[in-house]
Amino acid sequence: MLELSEFAKNFNGLAVPNELTKLLEFQNEVSKDDFYSDGFELTVDTEKIGLKTYSEDEIFLNSIMEFANADYTGSTYGFWLRNGNKNLSETPIVAFGSEGGFHIIAENIKELLQVLTFDSEPMIDWDEVSFYKSEDYEPRRFAEVYKDWLAEKFDLQPVENPNFLIEKAQNKYQAEFQKWMSRYYSE
Repeated sequence: MLELSEFAKNFNGLAVPNELTKLLEFQNEVSKDDFYSDGFELTVDTEKIGLKTYSEDEIFLNSIMEFANADYTGSTYGFWLRNGNKNLSETPIVAFGSEGGFHIIAENIKELLQVLTFDSEPMIDWDEVSFYKSEDYEPRRFAEVYKDWLAEKFDLQPVENPNFLIEKAQNKYQAEFQKWMSRYYSE
């Protein structure tokens, strides 16, 4: 069980978004012994070990606030404090791949919550991030419960294919994010 006080350490004193507070309650109370979206789990990483492989610059490290595992291999989701915006409910969500690559994945936390209804790990590489389901796909144990919870708590509906949300967010922010990242990391 992950306590809110421990989870809040991810955010350097900023308020934990209401959406994540409620999601943490769901994770702790409903899906505590299994996943509700394949590979996704709220976590704490105050050391920013994965991010430091890109840059140890303090501005960079303080501008990305990781809060969840995106898959089983170490890929993560985080908030990008674009232009210093500190309202985490309004900031873009980024994905960092365990094998490299970084991409905008959602315009905000609510869109990421919708992406999670697809119940699939992201495929993250240097060129893109995408989601798909194999022919032998089996839903996570709490996937349907999560979809119902999301509709009840936030009036958000599940998505059949999250790639349109990702594309929309990337059209809005990806070029700017890539340019910003180039200040701290080059291949």
